[in-house]
Amino acid sequence: MIKLTAYNKRALFGGIIAALVTGGGAFLLGSLSGYEAKSLIRSSLPGINTLCNTIVLASATILALLLTLLSVSSGTKSRLKDEHYKHVLMIAKIDTIVFVVAMIVFQIFNIPITEADNVPHSWYSAIYYVSLLLSAILSGALISVVLMLYNAVTSIIKIIGLGISDHPLIYEDDDEEHKEDP
Repeated sequence: MIKLTAYNKRALFGGIIAALVTGGGAFLLGSLSGYEAKSLIRSSLPGINTLCNTIVLASATILALLLTLLSVSSGTKSRLKDEHYKHVLMIAKIDTIVFVVAMIVFQIFNIPITEADNVPHSWYSAIYYVSLLLSAILSGALISVVLMLYNAVTSIIKIIGLGISDHPLIYEDDDEEHKEDP
């Protein structure tokens, strides 16, 4: 199981809150008939596709930024604890999952479902709500990744830019002694 630090928990809760807020709007609409849902799917698909494209682009950019973050981290005079690198690794893992899921959702929603004649109209309400749920989850997941990246970047800024020497991610002399003594 994934061990969550305080930074990760805050980022995760931020993403969950964002997903609940964005997903909650769908339930304010109430129940829809199949015909209404089909019409709403037609009008919302371009927005969902744009959202998926944006999330894919943002996720790929974040992965590239993580390489820069690692370069800056390894170039610092201070020796960073493994926790920092584990945090960056977790950001990379979650970001990659968000990238893959957004790409799959994009491909699924490019199937011209509203043009098909053999799809029962009762399915359209379920498809509509699933599309809104997936968009809310993807949005919340990307927000979590951005918040986690923000936490990592602010830690590096504090250590390198501001020269804070007692930051919890910096090895101190007594940390080395405890690490070597099994």
